[in-house]
Amino acid sequence: MRRIVSMIVMTLAALGAVALLGWAPAAEGGETIKLGAVVPLTGRYGATAAQIRAGYEIAVETINRAGGVSLGGRKLPLELVLLDDESDSTKTVARLETLSGQGVPALMGGLGSDLHAAAAAIAEKNKTPYCGVGFALYSIHQQGYKYLFSPFWKSPEIARATFQMVADAVPEAQRPRKVGIFQEKTDWGKEMGDLWEREAAASGYQVVARVEYAVGAKDFSDIILKAKGAGVEMLLAVPTPPDGMAIVKQLQELDFAPKASVFFRAPDPPVWARNLGKAGDYMSFGPGWHHTVKYPGVSELNEAHQKRTGRPADPAVGPSYACVQLFADAIQRAGSLDRSKLRDAMAASNMMTVAGPVRFNPDGTSPVRAVMLQWLQGKQELVWPREFATRPFGYPAPPFGQR
Repeated sequence: MRRIVSMIVMTLAALGAVALLGWAPAAEGGETIKLGAVVPLTGRYGATAAQIRAGYEIAVETINRAGGVSLGGRKLPLELVLLDDESDSTKTVARLETLSGQGVPALMGGLGSDLHAAAAAIAEKNKTPYCGVGFALYSIHQQGYKYLFSPFWKSPEIARATFQMVADAVPEAQRPRKVGIFQEKTDWGKEMGDLWEREAAASGYQVVARVEYAVGAKDFSDIILKAKGAGVEMLLAVPTPPDGMAIVKQLQELDFAPKASVFFRAPDPPVWARNLGKAGDYMSFGPGWHHTVKYPGVSELNEAHQKRTGRPADPAVGPSYACVQLFADAIQRAGSLDRSKLRDAMAASNMMTVAGPVRFNPDGTSPVRAVMLQWLQGKQELVWPREFATRPFGYPAPPFGQR
């Protein structure tokens, strides 16, 4: 990924795509404070990215209604400058370079670990603080980046939580002991595959099938039949929404319903239930947030989202809203739109957000309290931790023909 990003950056520089030499900080006396965001509104992440956009927009509207952000002795409104990268990492880089060239002092991302990995390198190159949610890739935080911040749980926590959820919800004698991993051929896919295998062994589970597939594949029957033949009882994967829905449809066609299935990323958008119906039930997932969490501002966020869409806030809305809260707070504490000062203020964050309390580790990660959800009767229910649950964990999953 670092080689790919380096090639992209060098190509853009050679083409003279962005005249960074002429950059100057945003004027302190401007009429608005710009927050830049590059979000995959179209392409393979488009369904979920609509939630990211909603979180950013509602947060900006809420803060502006309250008077804006204090800077230089006066209150200024936030202005969201949002560009679509079409779920293409090359375009992620180009769009971020465009925003940096315009002097935007703070950047926010969309979702998808591959897009965030590309974005983090560009933010670091341009020394612009970057806040990203909807990505769990841990390795990118080990590159020594100083401008990368993410109030979102990462792969090691996800791997542990997967087995903790089952241990907390299912009596030991009934737990699914045979694990199957459908490993996406990406950096995050391998990272999660390695971590799941390690945590499975530590928790007394056996990985009986670990098979790879390419992003955008159409036929998953081979890997499904391998998992079925190995007697997989718990299926783990991190597919994109299109891939995840295709896998479930083919699981149904091949009459294979593991006792537990945990897919990260794919089940996040509401389109999951619309496209899969009852076949999409019993799928567990961990988007990092739920609209029933008891943090300040969540009820107001739900009300605003309800007016927009007719439903409470979707899972990715909360963490993205929190990014805007963090930048607004950092700008006020920095008292400046200077990127270096704003970066230092973000690093020193220690505040309550709609996603809970947030402070950043030196590597830009945050020890957030995440939750696990499950599709049950066409609804996204919070099932873990049990003290926050809106419904008990649905287990074992019945055969598709009995749902």
